[in-house]
Amino acid sequence: MAQLRIALAQVNPVVGDVSGNAALVRAWCRKAADAGAHLVAFPEMALAGYPVEDLAFRSSFVDASRAALDQLASDLADDGLGDLVVAVGYLGKATDSADRLGVPKGSPQNCAAVIHDGRVAVRYAKHHLPNYGVFDEARYFVPGDTIEVVRVHGVDVALCICEDLWQDGPSAAADAAGAGLLLVLNGSPFEAAKDDSRLDLVARRAREGDCALAYVNLVGGQDELVFDGDSIVVDAGGEVLARAPQFDEHLLVADLDLPAATTDLPDEDQRFHGLQVRRTVLHDDPLPAYDALPGEIAEPLDDLGEIYQAVVVGLRDYVRKNGFRSVLFGMSGGMDSTLVAAIACDAIGAENVYGVSNPSAWSSEHSRTDAADQAERTGLHLDTVPIAGMVDAFTSEVELDGLALENLQARIRAVIWMGLSNQHGHLVLACGNKSELAVGYSTIYGDAVGGFAPIKDVFKTQVYELARWRNAEAERRGETPPIPENTITKEPSAELSPGQKDSDSLPPYAVLDPLLDAYIGHDHGSAALVDDGFDPDVVEQVLRLVDRAEYKRRQFPPGPKISARNFGRDRRLPVTSRWREVAPED
Repeated sequence: MAQLRIALAQVNPVVGDVSGNAALVRAWCRKAADAGAHLVAFPEMALAGYPVEDLAFRSSFVDASRAALDQLASDLADDGLGDLVVAVGYLGKATDSADRLGVPKGSPQNCAAVIHDGRVAVRYAKHHLPNYGVFDEARYFVPGDTIEVVRVHGVDVALCICEDLWQDGPSAAADAAGAGLLLVLNGSPFEAAKDDSRLDLVARRAREGDCALAYVNLVGGQDELVFDGDSIVVDAGGEVLARAPQFDEHLLVADLDLPAATTDLPDEDQRFHGLQVRRTVLHDDPLPAYDALPGEIAEPLDDLGEIYQAVVVGLRDYVRKNGFRSVLFGMSGGMDSTLVAAIACDAIGAENVYGVSNPSAWSSEHSRTDAADQAERTGLHLDTVPIAGMVDAFTSEVELDGLALENLQARIRAVIWMGLSNQHGHLVLACGNKSELAVGYSTIYGDAVGGFAPIKDVFKTQVYELARWRNAEAERRGETPPIPENTITKEPSAELSPGQKDSDSLPPYAVLDPLLDAYIGHDHGSAALVDDGFDPDVVEQVLRLVDRAEYKRRQFPPGPKISARNFGRDRRLPVTSRWREVAPED
């Protein structure tokens, strides 16, 4: 057996900030060296940021990523870190593929490199390009066709990138090559409870490859995606040796006892699910024996804690990475804006959060007092701008009633928010939830305005669950709960007409949300929904609302994805369509 101390750098790069990301990698390499690591690994596309989307088609960007990789190798040597083995993801291109059908020379590739002794010793191109859900990698990249094995201090380390691990090739090739460690660079977005399936995958692939497996993942927010980190090291039997905390930048260090490298390699003509194995030797001799450190195993968050932290990180990084300092939103005292207020305070600090109360003729007294109560609990800024006089001024010139008058109130509020945003530079937050967005229960150019929507992928029932979770978490810490209890217990209402309640227009959320999840998340048609036990009349009503609201959803701000199927990157339907689901009769 041979010893190897590895470090997994769970970092938060910024898409397009090539020089900044290179500096980030350089700084964390120093941390890894200070921790005594022999090998440090960074996530998928760490130098370019991930996902790069159509930036991949800009040759200047690809060239900048490749140049940054070469410069990084030189800089690390200048830093006295030349002997540290560094695996890092970058945006590359096919340079030797002229003879490969369907892989034009110069095409973009999702790559990993191994840096050692001031040079790029190994380049590896991802070979399985996901083309489902939020991924469009088959649009951007061409695949590689090799598995790279790097000998580090007498241990053979096989490389792969993210989706490669979900396929059979890397484990089979690592096993055939006698690799002691399979090192996986990842940009795996968060979904609720995904950490469970991720751990199952990592353990299974380790057993199949008969080798330890180290999985390093991105952390942070990028537009609608949130990366939760959760980097993991397991042994050849799939047992967890080390695990990083979720949602935080972190250096996970693990000492591994691994099989010493063998001299044999598979025959050059042999392929493993289409992949050829290549080996590069950096160090032939094992390290002298040293005292191993105990592995760090962070406690995973519970399901609601994961979701809450995901929306906090998604908002924090959208604000920070897009150059904002503060946020503003309509603070009605209702459940949605109250949860958004708590999220915003946790994300960027209450001193940077601005709520605006816009009472109308129909606003209840408790809506005003609940908003004020939360402002006092959290320390956020709260201003009041009544709109009744503005509504009267408008209707004295334009005659409106019914729904048009209700929507006018929402749109006047939005004009106020956007005006204050322009005046003071705040990012306006839309407070709509997934249930409302699904059925079109929002006013376009009213409560749907804004630059970011923190709970866009959170069903209404989950909004209540998260509010209770956040208050319970505050009590556990000995802090003041940020959400007034009255907000949680009162019946939801948009308060745009006398006595209005959500239940006047929609089925109860306890019925609506499971129906929406089945229709949106699992593509159950009307017949299947009735078979699921939903009332045919309710099915017909809800599906009609969902289908009719597609044009509204196209104009809704981005928001963090927390489910397996969100509106935006996941679910893509035509606005103009005559297909309609009709619930079967009894």
